[in-house]
Amino acid sequence: MSNYSYDDIGENLRIITSNIKESYAKYRSDGSKVEIMAVTKTVPPEVVNWVFDFGLDLLGENRVQEYLSKKDSYLKDSGSGSPTRIHFIGHLQTNKVKYIIDDVDMIQSVDSLKLASEINRLAATHNKIMDVLCEVNIGGEESKSGVSPDSLIPLIEQIAQLENIRIKGLMTIPPPSESDIFLGRMEELFHKVQDSHIERTEIEQLSMGMTHDYADAVKYGSTMVRIGTGIFGKRNYL
Repeated sequence: MSNYSYDDIGENLRIITSNIKESYAKYRSDGSKVEIMAVTKTVPPEVVNWVFDFGLDLLGENRVQEYLSKKDSYLKDSGSGSPTRIHFIGHLQTNKVKYIIDDVDMIQSVDSLKLASEINRLAATHNKIMDVLCEVNIGGEESKSGVSPDSLIPLIEQIAQLENIRIKGLMTIPPPSESDIFLGRMEELFHKVQDSHIERTEIEQLSMGMTHDYADAVKYGSTMVRIGTGIFGKRNYL
């Protein structure tokens, strides 16, 4: 834990918040909120807990096993008294859904009817409605998960029929080399889905933007930026 600094994390969050406000003021006037998610991959839970002192209450989890090993060490309440929210943002196999279904508040990486159907089935057994985002492979990269832009609306229409899922919006990880171009395309796709008025959906969230491109993502309408390195510093991969 010696590589982490409480004061540095506070300063990093101050800078990130300032950059978001600056980008929003320059490019947007839609009145929507931009949330900062602290992405916890490889970060010890006692360090993750520090972000609550700085007003964050939203955590992003990439790996099921890592989350299971850390979740009991997370603080249950932030300084404001609000419950900590957990979103699963990594690639999710259908056989792993059962391990997180009762803990997380949202699954952002839904990219197939098969996965959505398993989430729906298990959500029903836990008597809950699971909020999800549909992950879009906006750059058409073979190395990344996500539904293609052309297949997105048909998939949403299918998932929307599942009674224990609520589609709240879209998520993407654009190609880093051409991030600005694809963030713009994602904004257009988001508005296209909103304008389609698909029944039983609430298309409100556009989750895009990471450490290297969050300010640009805000420019293109992101409502949620997912930041790990920018908050905690360079990761130590084991």
